[in-house]
Amino acid sequence: MNIYNYFNSFIKAEIKELQLKDKLPLDSIIDGISVDPPRQINHGDLACNAAMVLAKKVKLDPISIAKLISKRIITHSDVEKVDIAGPGFLNITLKKNVWHDQLRNVLKAGEKFGDSEIGKGKSINVEYVSANPTGPLHVGHARGAVFGDVLSSLLEKTGYEVTREYYINDAGAQIDILARSLYRRYCEKLGQESYEKPEGFYPGEYLIDLADKLVIKDKKHWLDKPESEWLPELSRYTVDEMMKLIRKDLSDLGIEQSTFISEKSIVERGMVDTVLNMLDEKGLIYTGVLEPPKGMKPESWEERPQKLFRSTSFGDDIDRPLKKSDDSWTYFASDLAYHLDKYKRGFTNLINVWGADHGGYIKRVQAGINALTEGNVNLDIKLCQLVRLLENGEAAKMSKRAGTYVTISELVDYVGRDVVRFIMLTRKNDAQLDFDIIKAQEQSRDNPVFYVQYAHARSYSVERMAKDAFNAQSFDYKNLQKCDLSLLNGSDELALIKLIALWPRIVEMASEAQEPHRIAFYLNELASSFHSLWSKVREDESFRFVVTDNLELTQARLALVCGLRTVISSGLNILGVEPLEELRG
Repeated sequence: MNIYNYFNSFIKAEIKELQLKDKLPLDSIIDGISVDPPRQINHGDLACNAAMVLAKKVKLDPISIAKLISKRIITHSDVEKVDIAGPGFLNITLKKNVWHDQLRNVLKAGEKFGDSEIGKGKSINVEYVSANPTGPLHVGHARGAVFGDVLSSLLEKTGYEVTREYYINDAGAQIDILARSLYRRYCEKLGQESYEKPEGFYPGEYLIDLADKLVIKDKKHWLDKPESEWLPELSRYTVDEMMKLIRKDLSDLGIEQSTFISEKSIVERGMVDTVLNMLDEKGLIYTGVLEPPKGMKPESWEERPQKLFRSTSFGDDIDRPLKKSDDSWTYFASDLAYHLDKYKRGFTNLINVWGADHGGYIKRVQAGINALTEGNVNLDIKLCQLVRLLENGEAAKMSKRAGTYVTISELVDYVGRDVVRFIMLTRKNDAQLDFDIIKAQEQSRDNPVFYVQYAHARSYSVERMAKDAFNAQSFDYKNLQKCDLSLLNGSDELALIKLIALWPRIVEMASEAQEPHRIAFYLNELASSFHSLWSKVREDESFRFVVTDNLELTQARLALVCGLRTVISSGLNILGVEPLEELRG
């Protein structure tokens, strides 16, 4: 149960009662009322802004309104006291048994504690990675991949039905260049180096490996054939092989997407023509001449008539071309076709995870999909900023087998999947991330994934110690659910219970904001609280989790530890990080 939502609903219901009794005007607006954890520990357990929200609409000062509301709140059986602070904040202190009941709820619900139905089964299509199939995935792709994957898990945790999608850009000039690059490597393998290097040649060693496979498969079959024969076949073959490589990279990162959509299939099904016809029927296409970029007119700039979409009618900065000078479609046109395909598959809620370099592309795609669906699609685009790979603060010097960048597989091999996933979420997606591969391998507080996994593993060590000291049966979950939790009355113990009870609120807030980094931040705070409590044993024996002459107190404290472990495990599962029972050396 989200205790903050519960009391928010309770307070709003009491305000409605005051309205019915003419204590407050009937038109008082209550939508902006919130119940949150207080900023200071001595301000109780819950902080509510109801009096100040209402004061904006009624002719009463907030203190008078706070007094009216506080008299209603104090009648709740779970409330110990209500204080009015500052300009009218309501600081609510709950009885200790409320927090003990919250801990008991965690033990009963297990990892389902924190599950929410705010999504109400609504379908969401989350498209992420979607890198061009021209080589292995690099570190920059890893951030978008992890972000999209964890966001999907978070949305599922809160009741959404999520489709995880990858858009394969397998049409266009870059695929032809890739196939020509492979053909050059193929010729080299067969001792024929006369084939010229194509413009934009892909230099990665992965094409040398692929050329080896092609020689084994087809031998000299393509060697003396004209390009018109080998280009279509090698384009298909190269994309298939690159997608196998990409899927393996994603799998190594713990990512399994359910849907892969081919750009080529979109084009072959005539979806680009459908887009043109739909926009034309709406009067949203015209032939015009674009202005050069603001503040500059490149020498190569050619003022020529183009087929343009009236994207400025839908909030874009300029109208956008749908065809190139050679009469081929622009990437924008095929992207609109792809998004129309999503809509035709029944999706009206779309999330795209893009790299930061695509920021200038957002308005035009949103404008296009609004035009095509008459505003029936909500398209939310999340940008992931760059990742700087460091070694002790300096630029990393790892091998770069792909030619110009560090691949995901290299990074995972170097520091491990769990480390990559967790650290990618230690900053908000739109902030630049520094990834220090040396610190990522340290077993210290500076390594956030170790710090959280260490707390999880420590919880198991407490359980093992308790079972060694007493009858193991005394500590099964059924007995822990029934134990006397009122024995947990110390300020540190209650503070940890309150932090554990915050989990459902964290999950819902992270989901609503679509900010999965909040989960990583919370887990770090939870681990820190547990480690601090653990450290206090050195100063004061009374803080020991296992009290060898007191079974009841040991049960209560192990219940606290198990509650903490349950929430950490739940959070790590959302992040796709393994909750370890013992740390590996």
